[in-house]
Amino acid sequence: MSDILIVDDEKDIRELVSDILRDEGYKTRVAANSDQCMAEIQASEPGLMILDIWLKDSDMDGIDILKRVKRENPGVPIVIISGHGNIEIAVAAIKQGAYDFIEKPFNIDQLMVVIGRAMETSRLRRENTELKRSEGSTTEMIGSSPAFKTMKSHLDKVTKSNGRVMLTGPAGAGKDVAARYIHMNSDRAKAPFITVTCAAINPEGMEVELFGREVPGKSIEPGLLEQANGGVIYFDEVGDMPMGTQSKILRVLVDQQFFRVGGNEKVKVDLRVISSTNRHLPEEIAHGRFREELYHRMNVVPIDVPAIEERREDIPELTDYFIEQLHATQGLPKRALSSEAAALLQTLRWPGNVRQLKNVVERVLILGPDKGEIHVKELPSTDGPSSDDDTVMLSGRLATLPLREARELFEREYLMTQINRFGGNISRTATFVGMERSALHRKLKSLNVVTSSKSGARVARIEDEGDETLDDM
Repeated sequence: MSDILIVDDEKDIRELVSDILRDEGYKTRVAANSDQCMAEIQASEPGLMILDIWLKDSDMDGIDILKRVKRENPGVPIVIISGHGNIEIAVAAIKQGAYDFIEKPFNIDQLMVVIGRAMETSRLRRENTELKRSEGSTTEMIGSSPAFKTMKSHLDKVTKSNGRVMLTGPAGAGKDVAARYIHMNSDRAKAPFITVTCAAINPEGMEVELFGREVPGKSIEPGLLEQANGGVIYFDEVGDMPMGTQSKILRVLVDQQFFRVGGNEKVKVDLRVISSTNRHLPEEIAHGRFREELYHRMNVVPIDVPAIEERREDIPELTDYFIEQLHATQGLPKRALSSEAAALLQTLRWPGNVRQLKNVVERVLILGPDKGEIHVKELPSTDGPSSDDDTVMLSGRLATLPLREARELFEREYLMTQINRFGGNISRTATFVGMERSALHRKLKSLNVVTSSKSGARVARIEDEGDETLDDM
């Protein structure tokens, strides 16, 4: 959007202005009449227009073109030029949305000043729009666990292509961050990134949200697809999209064009599609709740975003990142995490995944002291409310078992938790629990505990018949 479209019926003026602007480093296009002008805009939206108000052999004059462009492409600044200028024409042009009015014969220096200001205004407006779109979002990927590295490797492979990507994983795992990471590291990084929150949009209003609305002869409301033109459209939780809308989105993916609601002219778009879901879409297809063809169109490159329980090694690193982020954005205390607190966080259940972890960190920083390390007593517990006395409470399951069985159950669950905490690394687990590695191997074998691969990481589980022995990580 950095080029300038020059529209004038006089060839000498078109070429003169174009040559001057090219000498100043601008890219230019030219049009001699209204038909050529609209064709150029349809092909690619310019960064600015220089528009003559009187056009011979044209169906529309400059004011008509100005009205239409400001209705359909409101972000394009337009400088009106005229050899028959007067105050009334200038006022009419400014009222219709022109950036400025210059009378012929114009002074070249004056024209360059106006163009420079108009282009800068357009750039600032686009940057402001992008900042609003990205407010509160992040594209930084945090982690070093095997599961995280596997996911990031897959993301890096798709950034430079235009292939459609489907991100799968539980709610709160960071699928939106992964989508933005793809966008920001792609050739479309400077183009829009538009999110369609399928679960939040009212089914009755989804078509207007997506395709926009057109009132013939009056106004146009661009939809999300049109706003994303040239960039990325991200369908968040696509499994929640209404069936009726799915068929129309399928047509957009095939044709890259659509009709606005109430309109009769096709809108062409250039989009890269990224989608995400926490549902098992093949099951949704089997129950008639999702279109199979749409699934195959969107699921060209499937990438799994692992749950936090599959990457427990990353929890201390994620916690440190959230502390830094909350300190920078909200002014919350910048406190370090004690080793005991880090160990506890790695052993807790996280049904809300990374989002839940961030909420816990924010709560601790808000309610805790302004200085000092974050200690275990400040963190939530899965074992019920804490007590100030020294009473030891057994879980209901352990309390019903004889000592030998209870001890075996405790040892199994404790060691499995520690192995998962360290990403299946037996050496690190042995060091933490205070056992020789060979002794830990024997203990795990006696407890029927093995490790197996999942999402690029190794996780501990109870041995099934036919399983191989525990791997030495």
